[in-house]
Amino acid sequence: MYKAVILDAATMGDVDFTPIANEVSELAVFAETNPQNLEEHIGDAELIITNKVLIPDHVMEGRKAILLLATGTNNIDMQAAAERQLPVLNVKNYGTDSVAQHTLMLMLSLAGRLPQYQQELKEGAWQRSPFFCLLNHTTTQLSGKTLVIVGQGVLGSAVAKLAEAFGMTVVFAARPGAQNDSRPTFAELLPHADVISFHCPLNEHTRELLNKNNLNEVKPGALVINCARGGIIDERAALQALQSGVLGGLALDVLPSEPPRAGHPVLEALGADQALNLIVTPHNAWISPQARQNIITLTAENIRSLA
Repeated sequence: MYKAVILDAATMGDVDFTPIANEVSELAVFAETNPQNLEEHIGDAELIITNKVLIPDHVMEGRKAILLLATGTNNIDMQAAAERQLPVLNVKNYGTDSVAQHTLMLMLSLAGRLPQYQQELKEGAWQRSPFFCLLNHTTTQLSGKTLVIVGQGVLGSAVAKLAEAFGMTVVFAARPGAQNDSRPTFAELLPHADVISFHCPLNEHTRELLNKNNLNEVKPGALVINCARGGIIDERAALQALQSGVLGGLALDVLPSEPPRAGHPVLEALGADQALNLIVTPHNAWISPQARQNIITLTAENIRSLA
């Protein structure tokens, strides 16, 4: 059995690490780790377990594996790990139900113009209304509408299943950059999409897939949702399209830099232009207790696979 260390346990919240502890001879758990105390925290651990802590080449010597409490590997020097033949094991499909549910929540909220009606309620518009309801913002009935999904993996397929329950027509775009993909391209589908939802990785083919140029091709009033990775859409261009009325709604669970300590235009717009049909959530589509605990279970399985 291996000696292991968890570097950023606080990012997982209130989970039970016992399944991991049962697979190792010794487990050190740190709530947070920064570059200054990285080497000290790792010590002589053979297994480095991390969520978002950056793992550079110089701490890989003598390790048996790096285990990620996440799917993405962008915080690991993968080239250095490959050169050292050091296994890097991540977890996949741990939060499918959680993220799919969050995506539908955003979709339904945009369709119902919830941000705008909530703001009017705060301002007393309903209380002053001459009759029983407010009709100031046109809502979208999802039944019969076309949902374009980028990413036909487990997550995209789960979102499709939920959307179809609302009577939507779901179309998957061809994988960006793929050859011999018979599905229609994202560009071909843009003019027909009532709702667009992204569930693909961020790479050279998907970076700013939705941008200031092709936003001109979007169906007027379309709703855009990104629960994948920040940077898959040009958030600034999408915000401008929302402000100009090209988009009917914009919902983001991710931004290019997280946490956004330097701010971001969409965050500024939330406070400055409260009449927008705009929702930003703090990268928490994945955080249901069931999903987080599943990460621990899958990580324990990854440790067993090293034997």
